[in-house]
Amino acid sequence: MVCNVELYSHQKEALEKLKSGAILYGDVGSGKTLTGLAYYLQAYASRSLYIITTAKKRDSGDWEDEAEMLGIKDIVVDSWNNVKNYIDVRDAFFIFDEQRVIGYRAWTKAFIKITKVNPWILLSGTPGDVWLDYIPVFIANGFYKNKTQFIEEHVEYDRFAKYPKVKRYHNEGKLLRLRNQILIHMHIVRHTTRNRKIVISEYDKDQYKTVMDRRWNVFTEAPIANASEFTHVLRRIVSTHESRLWYAKWIMDIHDKIVVFYNYNYELDLLINICEELDKPYSQWNGNKHEDIPSAEEWIYLVQYTAGAEGWNCTDTNIMMFFSLNYSYRVMEQSEGRTDRLNTQFTQLEYFYLTSNSRIDKAVRQAIDKKKKFNASAWAKGAMK
Repeated sequence: MVCNVELYSHQKEALEKLKSGAILYGDVGSGKTLTGLAYYLQAYASRSLYIITTAKKRDSGDWEDEAEMLGIKDIVVDSWNNVKNYIDVRDAFFIFDEQRVIGYRAWTKAFIKITKVNPWILLSGTPGDVWLDYIPVFIANGFYKNKTQFIEEHVEYDRFAKYPKVKRYHNEGKLLRLRNQILIHMHIVRHTTRNRKIVISEYDKDQYKTVMDRRWNVFTEAPIANASEFTHVLRRIVSTHESRLWYAKWIMDIHDKIVVFYNYNYELDLLINICEELDKPYSQWNGNKHEDIPSAEEWIYLVQYTAGAEGWNCTDTNIMMFFSLNYSYRVMEQSEGRTDRLNTQFTQLEYFYLTSNSRIDKAVRQAIDKKKKFNASAWAKGAMK
């Protein structure tokens, strides 16, 4: 019990193991926010509390709401975009929400400066795919002085590659030990079941063949310049076919409340047209518009993957549609997790995957099924030969 709030058993187990410098690793919707706040109350309640999170979660007020449940009032919530503004803060406690310190960029350097002078924890649903992802948190914990030391001890690059490519890692036993010291996994037994329904639509095979055979952009009527344009054109052909639009309209029509994820702006235009044809209230979350879910008996929420795959949740519906699939399994998992929450009233969650039997769509599906990220550049280079 924490201030009259009863934690789930998996949260209590994680709370017993937490320490400054730890990564609290839990599946999407496992209650990392509440567990992180409970740890602050247990160990650092005398200090000011700073939360660094996504812009969407900062703006939603979710952190303040859960802090208020625990009686926490002295709290600063800001986004990763502004993390550098807090490098001079001392004698506080920081919770870094959602993994943003992969790589070695400006956010990472600010993170390391803050963690040298303040206790902290990091919350993440996807802590790292490769050892390079752990460099910032290993440095922050004092395991290595800097990135150079880590590279010298553990990384062997392929000297024949055209770009920095890891050939192999050395002394991985040490890396495993270090990771086990700081990675705390919240194991959760869910009351929900995810039901994924693959909806196969047709596509214009003649247009597709023209792109494959002639390297020709059928939308601009010009030669294709590079691999990125090649995959983009193929995906546009398969995702804009009238049969996919028919399936999308049917799914959006028969469900009162639905979250719809998409990749590209041209897909958004098509989805807005469908919303208006159905005469249903809709709102958007993307790089340009940050709108809340409509307050209505029926609604459609259009979300762009990059902008809205994490940092918010919805328990008012159990229906999601993915108009096109994202290249990243991680992003797809995070997106599904927006409705798969501990406090959802639903037990059966429905996810509609709109796709086709084109080579590119099948390749993306296979990568996601294997919990990998689809390598569009490598696939395009192979397909263009």
